[in-house]
Amino acid sequence: MENAIGAIFYIAVLVFSVVIHEVSHGYTARRLGDRTAEDAGRLTLNPIPHLDPFGSILLPAFLLLIGSPILIGWAKPVPYNPYNLRNQKWGPALVGAAGPLANISLAVIFGLLVRFLPSLSVGLSGIFILNFITIASTIALLNLALAFFNLVPIPPLDGSKVLFGILPYQWRGVQYFLEQYGTFLLLIFIFFFARLLFPIVLFFFRLITGTSPFF
Repeated sequence: MENAIGAIFYIAVLVFSVVIHEVSHGYTARRLGDRTAEDAGRLTLNPIPHLDPFGSILLPAFLLLIGSPILIGWAKPVPYNPYNLRNQKWGPALVGAAGPLANISLAVIFGLLVRFLPSLSVGLSGIFILNFITIASTIALLNLALAFFNLVPIPPLDGSKVLFGILPYQWRGVQYFLEQYGTFLLLIFIFFFARLLFPIVLFFFRLITGTSPFF
């Protein structure tokens, strides 16, 4: 029973995080001149329009089931039209970077709460503080995992949009290759190489919180 509740909690945190991630893409695109996400009703924190059955539920549940050290997932990509952006050169890269930056911001906010709350919590019960720190640690850890996973430069992940935005023209063959085989390469990465992100995530978690995750 406790394992089931824990799994539901982790997936709920993940869904919350990927929704913030996708809304950040849409909001950034809106600020840069494209209203596609807004017109599609995707600039909302309601998770229902954003949920991807595989990326938001099935994959995270599978990773929890096999005891993966890192939990990753995604929501439905927020639609946007890069040709509507005022800055055609850097606009797509900025939209792509907005999602991971939102996750890093959440990780920093909740990670700093983990670091400083115990010294500022005079009068609060120990159980409340422990429960809050556990929740905040989970949010920080999952958001760091999401940020670094999404920065991997394989389509359709955000890292590919950033890469394509800065890639010299003479290297466009790399872009065409990644776009053609991106789904296949991403599946290989998830099942064979995603665990390599864990030491990076753990390093930044410790840097922000001053402690180690509760597992």
